[in-house]
Amino acid sequence: MDIQRVHQYKTNFDAIGQIIKSDDESQEVEVWFARDLQKVLGYVRWENFYLVVNRAVESCKQQGNKVDDHFREVTKMVQLGSGSKREIPDFMLTRYACYLVLEKGLLSQ
Repeated sequence: MDIQRVHQYKTNFDAIGQIIKSDDESQEVEVWFARDLQKVLGYVRWENFYLVVNRAVESCKQQGNKVDDHFREVTKMVQLGSGSKREIPDFMLTRYACYLVLEKGLLSQ
């Protein structure tokens, strides 16, 4: 893989990262939303990407890590073409979770 392509992936990855407050609001946490990462990695269908996320969750468990520390299930409100809104499932991911998702996605290709 050429260095320019790697740099572009890193730039796109960094661009979708967000800083949020922890549950007790005592610290800031860096997270990425799975649906944003899906686009960066070139997955068109959520159903396909969801399978990769689930494989990453299993890997996290097998390594003895607490899944809830790295994969937080959330819902997002999105606007449909008709103007109405609908909730869709998503995940907030830590950097480690993103690494696992990328690893599992590459292995499944």
